Amino acid sequence: MSKKGLTDREIQIALRTCQINIDPEPASVAYSSTSVDLTLDSHVALFDLGKEYVKKVIDPTHKDFDVEEALKEITKPKEIDKDTGYNLPDDTFILGWTAEYIKIPAGSRLAARVEGKSSLARLGIGIHVTAPTIHAGFEGQIRLEIINHGYFPVTLKPGMRICQLIFEQTLGTPVKGYEGRSLGQRAK
Repeated sequence: MSKKGLTDREIQIALRTCQINIDPEPASVAYSSTSVDLTLDSHVALFDLGKEYVKKVIDPTHKDFDVEEALKEITKPKEIDKDTGYNLPDDTFILGWTAEYIKIPAGSRLAARVEGKSSLARLGIGIHVTAPTIHAGFEGQIRLEIINHGYFPVTLKPGMRICQLIFEQTLGTPVKGYEGRSLGQRAK
C-alpha cells in the first residue's frame, strides 16, 4: 500500500482549512515540493555527564521509570544566543525543539514525519534518532533528538531551518488521537 504525501500546495490548503496548524505560519521560502521547513527554538537540553568517574545507568524497564523525570535528572537546559549560537561538538547528542507549535487535529486524516535537512546531514547533523512520527492528534513543539555524527563542530542558531515536516494522509481517523507525554509540550 503506498503512502500519499501532501505537496506544498496541499500543505498550504491544509493550513488554510485548519487541518494543520503551524504557529508561527511558515514563510514562503520554507516550502519545498513535498515538505515544509521548521526552525530551531532557542531552548535546548544538554546531557550532563557529570564526573568521568561517576557512571549513570538508566533502567527503562523499572516499574517507576518516567522518561521525563529521567531527562530532568540527566540534562541541563541551555538557551542558545541568537548571535553566537551553540557549537554542537562532534559525537555529541542534545535535545532541542522546533520554534513552531504544531497541531494536527485527530480528525484531519493527516500525520507527519519530521526529517532532517540534507544540507545539515551532509555535515553530520541528524535531528531524530528513531522517532520521526508526528501522530494525528499531536499538539506542541516537536522535540528533536539532535546529534552531530560529523568530524567538526556545527553552529546551531535559533531560527535556523533545522528540519522538515512531510505530511501523509491516513486511511481514516484514529479511534483516539495522540495521547503521549509530549502532548502540548513546549520548550522550557
